[in-house]
Amino acid sequence: MIWLLILVVIGSLVFLPSWWVRRTMARYDTPADRYASTGADLARHLLDRHGLKSVSVEETEQGDHYDPEARAVRLAAERFHGRSLTAVTVAAHEVGHALQDAGRYRPLALRTKLVKWLRPIERTGAAVLMAAPLVAIALRLPSVTAMVIVGGLLTLATSTVVHLLTLPTELDASFARAMPLLKEEGILIRSDHPHARKILTAAALTYVAVSLMSLLNVARWWALLRR
Repeated sequence: MIWLLILVVIGSLVFLPSWWVRRTMARYDTPADRYASTGADLARHLLDRHGLKSVSVEETEQGDHYDPEARAVRLAAERFHGRSLTAVTVAAHEVGHALQDAGRYRPLALRTKLVKWLRPIERTGAAVLMAAPLVAIALRLPSVTAMVIVGGLLTLATSTVVHLLTLPTELDASFARAMPLLKEEGILIRSDHPHARKILTAAALTYVAVSLMSLLNVARWWALLRR
């Protein structure tokens, strides 16, 4: 009974944030023509208004994000071309990251460095996990195999730790940057303000939700390697 309760709690912690983020984004994707400007048009307008004409606005298949190395606001197709409340609000959130970068916001710079440093470690972790069964057979040393497994699991979990540590950066982009922009520019219909706050919260939690889902991969590897 205790184990069942633990599984329910863990499952809730992993699945609920991701479900809530997707549900919130989808809920305010309609009506699709609520605003005159597309997400891309709004992002371009906000960037230009704040002297960031060198920052590009691009369509991407890799999810909404700001790339500090390329200095580009990248929006998924539904945000780039969309005119919904979700489209314009998410666009403002990503512009918020561009403003952080322009203002040399240290937490964003730290996250950029962490992601860059830890990306090879994650790949190494995945490779170590794949090699673990071969190590077990070749060396016939359970303790060594256990070390390999633990090392691999730890490296796979690094992205989750990074996104949890840098959550304040996302919250700053949403509520210290994007929401004031949307209000000051008079972009939002007044009745949409509380809904926009929900979307901005979802935008801030997106990476955390994805990272928590990635923990399922760690659990899956753990289960496979214990057999």
